[in-house]
Amino acid sequence: VQLQASGGGLVQAGGSLRVSCVASGRTSSLYFAGWFRQAPGKEREVVAVTNWRGGHTWHADSVKGRFTISKDNAQDTVYLHMNRLKPEDTAVYYCAAQGRLRRVGVPTGTYEYDYWGQGTQVTVSS
Repeated sequence: VQLQASGGGLVQAGGSLRVSCVASGRTSSLYFAGWFRQAPGKEREVVAVTNWRGGHTWHADSVKGRFTISKDNAQDTVYLHMNRLKPEDTAVYYCAAQGRLRRVGVPTGTYEYDYWGQGTQVTVSS
């Protein structure tokens, strides 16, 4: 499975941005997809997760109500719609996919994902 992320950029605080992640390869074997982010000097953290078939989502408290993860099943593409962006949202955003179930429940740890995209920079200016 290969993941290709795109859509990052520079936006002013309060603005919106959408990042995309196109999956290719044996995508039918996937269980979950997630978006993570990593700011300079900080650990990579989970932002949002969706089951691969779509319909069930989870969002971190820090982005709940502002960000929405969605999936286009026909295009095998996962989106992260980001609204009301804040400077603290500035980070490199990574998409990830899980090819092997580790446990029951929403996978929120980086160790629970098997495939990673290359990352896309999102910068929010104040």
